[in-house]
Amino acid sequence: MSRNGHWTQQSEGGGRFALWLIRTIGLRLGRGPARLLLYPITLYFFLRRGAERRASRAYLERITGRPASAWQVMRHIHGFAATILDRIFLLTGHLDRFDIGVHGIDDLHDQMRPDRGVLLLGAHVGSFEALRVLSLRRPDVKVRVVLDTQQTPAMTELLHELNPAIARNVIDASQPGHEIVLALHDAMQEGALATLLGDRARPHENTVIVDFLGSPARFPVSPFLIASMLKVPIVLCLGIYGGGRRYDLHFEVLAERLDLPRRGREAELRAIVQRYATRLEQHVRLHPYNWFNFYDFWNLDAPRADEPAVDAAAVPGRSG
Repeated sequence: MSRNGHWTQQSEGGGRFALWLIRTIGLRLGRGPARLLLYPITLYFFLRRGAERRASRAYLERITGRPASAWQVMRHIHGFAATILDRIFLLTGHLDRFDIGVHGIDDLHDQMRPDRGVLLLGAHVGSFEALRVLSLRRPDVKVRVVLDTQQTPAMTELLHELNPAIARNVIDASQPGHEIVLALHDAMQEGALATLLGDRARPHENTVIVDFLGSPARFPVSPFLIASMLKVPIVLCLGIYGGGRRYDLHFEVLAERLDLPRRGREAELRAIVQRYATRLEQHVRLHPYNWFNFYDFWNLDAPRADEPAVDAAAVPGRSG
């Protein structure tokens, strides 16, 4: 990927064959043997995916304040590969294989009502699939997932094969924006938890610039506009990978209700996005190898929408 390119220009890492291979070994031989594959996979990506390797090194240097070694970059890639493997088991309900801690669940429950849903805003940090632990503890709760099925077709295909029930609850982010908003509206009316990732903007999607890890970065505004329009709470949700079998789900209320008045609207919007970025930064600094944006996140020249116009019709898709 070129320096001025956008993250959507990157090809889906691994492709169908790699996902089929690791899925087959994982389900037939178990998680332990499958994890042995992560070492050659890590080495392959380190040697062959130069753009991602350089992005990882630049990010690690930014967060640690010193040059990143090849070992650190490979550890970063390995962590990402490990969460991809674990999706197989999380999607097929093998939660007993994991040690999953949950933090802030009472705050989330306080925001849930039968007639009004909650917008769960995550990031490309750790594993969002760890959220499935909630389906066991609260089987009465509906969960809808905003997923860009065209950006990661191989992963989408895997999702449909492993758990058709979850696949049926996907809101396809590749469809027209107004249809996405209507689908989210219906989900909120049913009291569902709607999950999406808020750290990547699609080409020509409206953004604001806020501080993140010491430098300005662009974040999409669509999740916050939608929450304001639908009058639902926004709760940060991160599934931090702790290595081995450990995951930690963190829930933090960002806004019980987001009101964006006409006067001062841009300032209020930037303030809530900055709050999201600040909380995300605090988690990333504690768990630096959980950051899975393998591109130049701080490149302000990537294709974007002209500011300050904002439009809730452009919704960021979940990209795996």
